[in-house]
Formats: sequence, structure tokens, C-alpha cells
Amino acid sequence: MAATDHNYVEEYLRRSAAALDAVVADAQFRATVEAIAAAVTKALRGNGKLLLAGNGGSAADAQHLAGEFLSRFVSDRQPLPAIALTTDTSVLTAIGNDYGFDHVFERQVRGLGRPGDVFLAISTSGRSRNVLAALRAARAANITTIGFTGKNPGDMAGLCDHCLCAPSAETPIIQQIHIIAGHIVCGLVEQEILRKP
Repeated sequence: MAATDHNYVEEYLRRSAAALDAVVADAQFRATVEAIAAAVTKALRGNGKLLLAGNGGSAADAQHLAGEFLSRFVSDRQPLPAIALTTDTSVLTAIGNDYGFDHVFERQVRGLGRPGDVFLAISTSGRSRNVLAALRAARAANITTIGFTGKNPGDMAGLCDHCLCAPSAETPIIQQIHIIAGHIVCGLVEQEILRKP
């Protein structure tokens, strides 16, 4: 490998570590993660469900987290209702074809969401039009709105009851912080669900 390859590896790891160090030191970030976990726990205890959506890598994160809730994170327990709105190709292509890609999540939120549910919207830029449309639909339906985004949340922050901003403008680093935060939320919810019936 060339020296530039070694430099790339080291610099990428340094940027990743710096972002993680920043969130460890950020009391507001930690408090927001705890508030998100409390909102999800409240919804699940009230017979609500968690809806999740994002594009690209954020779609993969939505699916990953839905799997942690429906299967298990660490402990054996009852499955917790979570739906990634990114997985049904027939629904996505039908809505995309009939109404446009900007509506692929919004119509699912309107059709599947109910008051008392939680919608977790993931957008590293905070500007994904289909994610913003879904957040607006969730708010109109009295669904708790949560956003995972980067340090420049754009219009997303104003549409979220809780908005978690990763301290980076670099998409891959933001995504790393998102999955760490998502895992912490899963762990907190799981502990609380197991602690109290």
C-alpha cells in the first residue's frame, strides 16, 4: 500500500474518533438520546409502534434498527413493533410511480401511523424531501417525530419533537454516529421494557 493509503486510513479514523469524542462530551446530545429512548418506550408501552425511514445508507440504518426492536438487541424479550418504511418494493414503486418519490414515506406514515406512534426520520443532510414530507404528515397525525441528522439540520429540526444532530458535515461520519445513537436507544428501551411491565 502507498503512504497515501496509510494517511487516508489514519485520517479517517481520527475524524471518526473526534466525532465520537465530541458526542461523549456533549451533555445535550446525551440528553437528547435519553429523551428519544423515553419517547419510544412510552409509545411502545401505550401499544404504539415505531416507524422508521431514510434514503440510501439511512434506509439501511432504519432497517437495521427495526430489526433490533423486532428481534432483540441484547436480551431475550417480546418483539417490539417497529416498521422500516424502506423495505416494501411494491409499495415504494407504486407510490413513486403514482405520486412521485417525494411521497414514498409520507403516504406510508399517513396509512400506517396512528396517534401515539413514533416516527424516526433519518437524513444526514436534514434536507431529504421525502423524509421532510413524512415528518409533516406525522406531525399532522399526532405522531411523535424524531430526527437523526448532521450538524446542519436544515428544515428537519423544526419538524421534530426530538432532533439528534451528529457533530459532523461528513455523511459517513454522521451515519456512524447515528447507528451508535440508535444502538443506545435500543439498549435503553430494552432495559426499560424488561424492568417494568
